[in-house]
Amino acid sequence: MLTIALPKGRIAQETMELMAEIFNAEFKFESRKLILETPKFTFLNVRNQDVPTYVEYGAADLGVVGLDVITEKELNVLDLLDLQIGKCKVAIGIKKGDKLDWSRPDIKIATKMVNITKNYFAKKAVGVEIIKLYGSIELAPLVGLADAIVDIVETGTTMRENGLIVAEEIMKSSAHLIANKNSFFEKKSEILDLYSKLKEAVEKRA
Repeated sequence: MLTIALPKGRIAQETMELMAEIFNAEFKFESRKLILETPKFTFLNVRNQDVPTYVEYGAADLGVVGLDVITEKELNVLDLLDLQIGKCKVAIGIKKGDKLDWSRPDIKIATKMVNITKNYFAKKAVGVEIIKLYGSIELAPLVGLADAIVDIVETGTTMRENGLIVAEEIMKSSAHLIANKNSFFEKKSEILDLYSKLKEAVEKRA
């Protein structure tokens, strides 16, 4: 029996659809239930940001989560497979009509992705002040809290609707299958069996 942590929302739904293709069975959480038990798997429905934590601490053997979350959290898990779903990018957004002056010593960036932002600007040798926010990040440049934001962009609609534009792309992201290191050794055959089936399904869709 494998326990798999899935993020609430679209990625969970698309993962369930992949699983349904593989096993020719329906996988669906009932209304507000957070646990789904099937003969082979137990699925946990958790917040996107919490998936790697459940996996790292062994509450789940496997998880499905965006590469952006894995990169940001810097947790000790095994990254097994890019599932090619939930595609998006992490980008810098600025107010339409603005330009970022990289030579300025006091650029303020609002984001919930502190590590990704810090590492990106360190590589560019640009000094920034990072302001951590948990939501409505697009507001920050509009009210003068920050010069720019670093956020997830899928279609760019949210930024455009709030008078922002994408100034620079930091990284591409999609949902990855991750594993707890101990589980990988203790349940290797079960995990590799699921991995190979998922890999085949992903390649078929490509």
